[in-house]
Amino acid sequence: MSEPTEGPGFDAFGLSETILKTLAELGFERPTPIQAAAFPPMLEGRDVIGQARTGSGKTAAFGLPIVERLIGKEKRVRALIMCPTRELALQNTEALRAYSKGTNVRIATVYGGSPYPPQIKALRGGASIVVGTPGRLIDHLERGNFDASHIEFMVLDEADEMLRMGFQEEVERILSALPETRQSALFSATMPKRIRKIAKRYLNDPVMLQVESSALSVGHIEQRSVRVPERHKLDALVRVLATRLDGSTLIFVRTRRGCAEIADKLAKRGIAVDSLHGDLNQAARERVTARFRSGQLTTVVATDVAARGIDVNHITQVINHELPMDTETYVHRIGRTGRAGRDGLAISFIAPSQRQKLQSLRRALDADIAPYELPSDGVIARYRKKALANEVIAVLEGDGLDDARAWYAELCEDKSPEDIAAALAHVLAMRADVSLKDIEDTGPPAWMRPPADRVKRDRRMLNEVEIAIKAGRFDRINASDIVGALAHDGGLQGSRIGKVSMVDRVTFVGLPREDAERLLSQRNTIEIRGNDIPIRLNERGPRPGPRHRNAGQGRPGGGGGGGGYRGGKGGDRRPSKGSSRKPLKRAPPKKHRGRKD
Repeated sequence: MSEPTEGPGFDAFGLSETILKTLAELGFERPTPIQAAAFPPMLEGRDVIGQARTGSGKTAAFGLPIVERLIGKEKRVRALIMCPTRELALQNTEALRAYSKGTNVRIATVYGGSPYPPQIKALRGGASIVVGTPGRLIDHLERGNFDASHIEFMVLDEADEMLRMGFQEEVERILSALPETRQSALFSATMPKRIRKIAKRYLNDPVMLQVESSALSVGHIEQRSVRVPERHKLDALVRVLATRLDGSTLIFVRTRRGCAEIADKLAKRGIAVDSLHGDLNQAARERVTARFRSGQLTTVVATDVAARGIDVNHITQVINHELPMDTETYVHRIGRTGRAGRDGLAISFIAPSQRQKLQSLRRALDADIAPYELPSDGVIARYRKKALANEVIAVLEGDGLDDARAWYAELCEDKSPEDIAAALAHVLAMRADVSLKDIEDTGPPAWMRPPADRVKRDRRMLNEVEIAIKAGRFDRINASDIVGALAHDGGLQGSRIGKVSMVDRVTFVGLPREDAERLLSQRNTIEIRGNDIPIRLNERGPRPGPRHRNAGQGRPGGGGGGGGYRGGKGGDRRPSKGSSRKPLKRAPPKKHRGRKD
């Protein structure tokens, strides 16, 4: 988040004592520029257009006034926040839950690729604020899962990204279904013509807000990156932590669920670790923070919101378990290390599909972010022996060994001192899970080394494979629907989606091998117009022939243009209102099908 201003504190804007107490507990000291500009008109009920990048503090800019004005009101859906991606929806939810602590305000999150029943339960269970992506919001509205007639606040977050992904039709459908008396806020990094048109049509005399982000400076921190498939991130974490002999480590993740799961898995590997996330009560948060600050705890896994209260000078390394969504958040994450003149190291785990995102970070920060070589088993064994030796030496340099010397003398009555010392070292090493054998240094872990037969494959087959999606022309869908589903529900970059070949009941899509492997390791269905459609690897390999006419011509890699979602340049759009084209007809999705996260 952007640095706070030097102006007034949060208490200058008329926020309630409950909100002010929560902000103090979260470590918020003063509003950022976008917050200071947005609070007055938002609290007065004015419509707002805010031009600010992610990481500028805009979630609090609209979230705090909304929570403030919903405190004490009857439980029904009164606020709607639309986000272009599930990641941003979850991030906003995390922040809003933190802001609304101690109030009656409840938040429900809805997005594609997740089961319907838990979302329906949350919507009908007294939610005050609904955060969601346009496609799933429309599904819930049309199914009557929540009543939108009492909406008082509407926010379009990252509006330019929303339209770039092809959501304009969905956004306008939702806006048209809301009460005209609502208060509206639109936040966007840029203001293209299409956004200005939406603002003119759906906002009422909005206040224009525009702030500049502060300079980004992380040149004093050593920045490294390591390419890690999702399924091997735990092993990578364990390897990085195994070679740390001093200082503390802060591991950043995006969600509360991921935070708790990763901390639990590390603990099962014998690592002293704890977590900081929004589900912890204040006493638990303070206990973890105090242990971390005192050095009793050397490893903490945290979400961005929960980590705001951490101010520790002895953090020697920050690990981005997942890359943040924007440059500012990345800067403020890694800025937790390298303080008070100390050396700092920031290591980012890069999923195979995030290479372009890494390049963007390098350009934005003018930083090298060189590759980081994960330690081998042999290196880890040497570090563990060194750590054990340091522990022994520290005891030797201290006091209180008289009883130990007396016991050792008793043991040496029947055995040689050398044998007794060796036996004690063996027992100590066994209990500390340290191998005293010399382990051969075999280089990086096996999962980082490509299979030998891969070198022999055809280069084209190495770089691109094909997935088969069980829906085609007879299902009345087009290539834009397919590309949109892969980009939004599957999390793929539109520029990396290749040739789309549609036949009667199946569609074949070319993807980089690493993207296809990651997608299929996480799911076996993809959501298209509210239906879970089976997907699999096409074992026959890429199909020859020209790109399908609907795949989005004129853009690198196909994908319908832009972010690869519906309506990209050169691609077919979804039918407008009144169109005769019938939607995809499928049996209702079964409970708990597809991804459950």
